[in-house]
Amino acid sequence: MNRIKAFFKDYYLFLMAALLLLGAWEWLVDTGRLPSFILPAPSGILLSLFENKDILLFHTWATFKETILGFVIAAVAGVSLAVAMFFFKSLQRTIYPGVLISQTIPIIALSPIFVLWFGYSIWSKVAVTVLIAFFPIVVSTYDGLNHHDRDYVDLLRSMGARRWQIFKKVQMPMALPSFFSGIKLAAVFSVVGATIGEWLGASEGLGYYSRRMSGSLNAEGVFSAIFLLSLLGMCFFGAAALAEKRMFRWKEIRKDVQHEKVDKTQ
Repeated sequence: MNRIKAFFKDYYLFLMAALLLLGAWEWLVDTGRLPSFILPAPSGILLSLFENKDILLFHTWATFKETILGFVIAAVAGVSLAVAMFFFKSLQRTIYPGVLISQTIPIIALSPIFVLWFGYSIWSKVAVTVLIAFFPIVVSTYDGLNHHDRDYVDLLRSMGARRWQIFKKVQMPMALPSFFSGIKLAAVFSVVGATIGEWLGASEGLGYYSRRMSGSLNAEGVFSAIFLLSLLGMCFFGAAALAEKRMFRWKEIRKDVQHEKVDKTQ
């Protein structure tokens, strides 16, 4: 209950603005000032969601699988590459420019290539998702590792600490805020990547569903798919933010326990 009260206290202005916007939107469509085939009323979108809940659930699950699989692969590969570049500067000078150049190529131009390689299977969509989510994780993790306090590093070196010990005790913990910023961005971008892949070649997923509804001029169906994609992106972002909060809370608890052990020994 306290969390709900805190949420409303922090975001009541946004909620009020959203309700006013939805009310004005509904009124404009109902009075005919805004054609429903251009922008359907919120009530029409809600009705479409209810009437097509079974098929939308099927397509949502397909998009979810593509998104989570691509995100996990991008996270593992991105963190591994960022750590490798941090430890081996020659690798950083060799690979990092290529990582940057890869982001100058429009994703939509590469998607047909992935379809050519992987066909219309799930892996063509996963490949697009990995490519679009990989970059923010690599950059944020690598930058976070490089922006650490040199005084702590010098102190540990003077005490005879090895490079891995310095990385574990100083550089990795200080990189966590930057790392989670990249994770939260990648969580949202993963949904975008899966949708792009579905638009260009798929037989299931919300991107495929919205393209099919657009072809039949079903505006309510298109907006219902967009709503679910937005909801999916918010859920992934919320999960990443919750993991960040739990991580830092766990670190604080662990630190307090260590302090208590030191006090008892003294």
